[in-house]
Amino acid sequence: MRRVPFEWGKIGEAGATGKPALVQDASAPGVWPDRPDWVESEQIVSLVCLPLVSRAKRLGVLGVFSRSEIQEQEFEWLTMFAGQAAVAIANATAFEDLLRADAALRDQARQFQQVIDVAPVHMFLWEGDASASYGNRTSLEYFGPIPPKAPMEFLELVTHPDDFARVKEGILRAIPRGEAFSVEARMKRHDGRYRWFLYQIYPLRDDAGKIRRWCGTRTDIEEQKHAQEATQKENLALREEIDKVSMFEEIVGTSPALQTVLARVAKVAATDSTVLVTGETGTGKELIARAIHKRSSRSEGPFVSVNCAAVPRDLIASELFGHEKGAFTGALQRRLGRFEMAEGGTIFLDEIGELPAETQVALLRVLQEKEFQRVGGSQTISVDARVIAATHRNLPAAIEAGTFREDLFYRINVFPIEVPPLRERQEDVRLLVEYFIDRYSNKAGKKITNIDRRSMEKLQAYPWPGNIRELQNVIERSVIVCETENFSVDESWLSHKSGSERPLSEELESREKERIEAALAEAKGRVSGPTGAAAKLGMPPSTLDSKIKSLRIDKHRFHRV
Repeated sequence: MRRVPFEWGKIGEAGATGKPALVQDASAPGVWPDRPDWVESEQIVSLVCLPLVSRAKRLGVLGVFSRSEIQEQEFEWLTMFAGQAAVAIANATAFEDLLRADAALRDQARQFQQVIDVAPVHMFLWEGDASASYGNRTSLEYFGPIPPKAPMEFLELVTHPDDFARVKEGILRAIPRGEAFSVEARMKRHDGRYRWFLYQIYPLRDDAGKIRRWCGTRTDIEEQKHAQEATQKENLALREEIDKVSMFEEIVGTSPALQTVLARVAKVAATDSTVLVTGETGTGKELIARAIHKRSSRSEGPFVSVNCAAVPRDLIASELFGHEKGAFTGALQRRLGRFEMAEGGTIFLDEIGELPAETQVALLRVLQEKEFQRVGGSQTISVDARVIAATHRNLPAAIEAGTFREDLFYRINVFPIEVPPLRERQEDVRLLVEYFIDRYSNKAGKKITNIDRRSMEKLQAYPWPGNIRELQNVIERSVIVCETENFSVDESWLSHKSGSERPLSEELESREKERIEAALAEAKGRVSGPTGAAAKLGMPPSTLDSKIKSLRIDKHRFHRV
């Protein structure tokens, strides 16, 4: 490619205006007017035009052609590189000029060389024939003492074996053509350990356009590579989490209560509305969320699940929205949040009632404005992810207690779906029992052909306070101990009492007292406030005070717990 004049195509336009440009359609008219055939034959898709500017002086334009679409993160890296390249080219040119200056300027040249020596970027110069002529102190200290070698021999000595062929091929192709070249490669330190570098060379030309020298830089990108790999691993882990066999592999049941829920799922799945799934613990709220996602237009996108109750309160904002490097102690690198990972798909916020107040505000902004900021960052990030929330708590009571925002409740409660407890789906118990027996007997390599009639009657009569999760555990445990083809259940495992030993009112009062005392112990005797017992129980503080008095509970004794 010959030199490009100002105003000629996108590259010339970037050189004339000094404004960077990202073109995702390189074949569009006016992008590369003189060589559309080259764009087509090379199957070029994207073009980045980055002005090389140093001290307000335009040195040229870095044009990057790609056969695939250039992502925003890559565009940011290239912009950073262009800034470094401009400085490196300007520095190298200035250094060369100083070496040719008269004796009065040689002292300044030595000082300038000292500045280059302390630069954190490796800098080196090759002569026009690609023979080595200079390397700055940062480079020499990294590699240690090396016997004089030709550039390619030196590269083979210090480049990771898996990367050398790629580096060599790029350099041998770039030098005869007089083209700049860059590649990511691992370079060996003097202690034998490898680090990732962005390796770049640029031709330095005189006024006649003849290449006088080559300027090279090596920029340490070890942290960026680790961050990229960590993100890829997180995405892979999320995909595996979606695909792995979970407790509810399928929605099993034909009861009217379940069919009502599935009808609502079918209606809302085709929309992009926010859904609030409510129900007792163990009823399968996440299964309903996954069903909505799989039947939606976002089914090809990620399904990202977050249990808000399982993440520490001081880390939940970082978990949802990510953080910048140095945002807090231990934030050694940038981390993407779950909302960014859910881009184009669905994010499921389980136990949303446990979110702290400050995170509720940030979530409200996401729902209203479709944007957020990472913890410790100032950049506003747009997000396109459908939100499905779930809770077993009484959110209206939490609103009254001041622990949940009313405006957030109305934002997530656009389309409510209540999942019925298993005791309201008695018709489904037999189907679920057969389903779990088949599943766990195959897993254990056992053959079970019959279900004990008495055991089935007990299973159908049991109220299942733990819902389907409890049923699953009982069936799995029974399959493990089963020694014959006849399936039965140890009745002692179904320990729920109907209240025959004492009046139901006493039973309920005893349970209520136990729950209140447990909440008071956890809150260290505090009733009101965001961390008080009333908030944990989802009721107004005044109501809890009345119950404490009626149940004759001494709340002060929990202050010492």
